[in-house]
Amino acid sequence: MKLADLRRFAAVEAADLHFPRAAEALGIPLAALYSSMERLEAEVGHPLFTRTKSGSVLSPAGQLLLDEAKAQISAAPAAAQPPKPAAGGKAKASKGKGRAPVVKGQPKPYKKRQGR
Repeated sequence: MKLADLRRFAAVEAADLHFPRAAEALGIPLAALYSSMERLEAEVGHPLFTRTKSGSVLSPAGQLLLDEAKAQISAAPAAAQPPKPAAGGKAKASKGKGRAPVVKGQPKPYKKRQGR
């Protein structure tokens, strides 16, 4: 079992078994949360949730997995912080201020026109 899937499972339980709220708290799409729950159910071999009209409840297999998931999450080392990208970026050449589109093609004020 992936630790990320177990964390998502624990987040669903922490959000009172409300999948959209758990997906928003995790910062992932709802479809990704559903697919990770389906992966866990396939790996366990039993449904983890009993879905009813009023919502979802944990099944007995889900309750056992929740206890195991909390133990594995607490025993896992802290996730490493991703490296920060280097500051700056590609330098852009200055193209000057240009002229407003309204006055393009008109001579600049107070400037003599170039003769031929």
